[in-house]
Amino acid sequence: MVSRQKEVPGFAMDSYFYGSHLAYKNELENLLFRSWIYAGHVSEIPSTGDYVLFEIGDDSIIITRDREGKVRAFHNICRHRGSRVCEHKSGKRMTFVCPYHGWSYNLDGSLRPPRDMQVLKSFDKDDYNLLSVSVEVSQGLIFINLDTSATAFSESLKQIEAPLGAYKLQQAKIAQQKTYSVNVNWKLCLENYLECYHCANAHRNYARMHTLKELSSKVSDLNQAMLSRAEAVTGVSGIGLECEKNYQDALHFGGCVSSARYALYDGYLTGSEDGQAVAPLMGEMQGFDGGAGDFQLGPLSFMLNYPDHCVLYRFVPRGLTETDMHVVWFVNGDAEEGIDYDIDKLTWLWHSTTLEDEFIIKRNSKGVNSKFFKPGPYHPEHEALCIKFVDWYLRNLII
Repeated sequence: MVSRQKEVPGFAMDSYFYGSHLAYKNELENLLFRSWIYAGHVSEIPSTGDYVLFEIGDDSIIITRDREGKVRAFHNICRHRGSRVCEHKSGKRMTFVCPYHGWSYNLDGSLRPPRDMQVLKSFDKDDYNLLSVSVEVSQGLIFINLDTSATAFSESLKQIEAPLGAYKLQQAKIAQQKTYSVNVNWKLCLENYLECYHCANAHRNYARMHTLKELSSKVSDLNQAMLSRAEAVTGVSGIGLECEKNYQDALHFGGCVSSARYALYDGYLTGSEDGQAVAPLMGEMQGFDGGAGDFQLGPLSFMLNYPDHCVLYRFVPRGLTETDMHVVWFVNGDAEEGIDYDIDKLTWLWHSTTLEDEFIIKRNSKGVNSKFFKPGPYHPEHEALCIKFVDWYLRNLII
């Protein structure tokens, strides 16, 4: 099936890839478990013992802060007989204790002496610490990689440091986060985000504000005007940096990054119902330039950053036909809800847009899974990122 799909470059994928258990197994092992994925924000684990869980497929990862203040990540699996040592999605623990036989682990993952195991003469507790997961923190964002030999993500992230750093995400706070669980294959959710060919038709509120729905030639004047004033208005050098090092063009496997800035239509300052500010300016931003920052952070995570708030999207498979679309809204760390921002106004656009996406993705799934579906060509500009993703997917699905 991979060989057959490669024979039609630029075409949507055959329904096989959305319904095959074998393909899904290979996706996890050869693509996603080797990639950098957003797992949380430092504000979620501010103190020793704070933790959050990140779940992908059937696997669960503990993200915690140890006694030295270091962010660590571990597989949520007891080294004795495999029970999970954490059940709640977040909390505070000084030790992680298996509820089955009581094996207990410190915040650095080390195993405490388990009851009665001294009778096994060959037993060395240091051989049974929690299994570590590669973790990196950049600008307050926590990324993990299940490949312990993965190349450091920091090398890729340096390429977009200037434009992304303008928002000072390490000093930001999460105003709201929400998971939209959709009973479809994860690739349908991801492909939907990678293109804006559908935006004019499916997202009327988004489309009246954002120029991304148009061919670049149609809005080049608006984009050039915005970029010409962007640095002066925002006060950020390099705010308009363009970078596209994603999928097969990434510096290393699973280290996708990209950065671009595009214009909002005249009269719109940000992504809100009336286009006016809904929160204090983020980080170093000194004004509204009529633009929005578009970022990719690994194969599954993306950000759309306005001068006054940032929105992060992450698409994570939980099964062959179950996907979590996780959305996080960030505001300036000093902003107070009810005083500096109204949560409903802040989240209005991307909550409603995500519900619209859920509607169209479900219907896409029904058609794609029909035995009579015959894939058509992607649009060469509007769906260019889908073409790049499919190329990367097919090249690496079997290793």
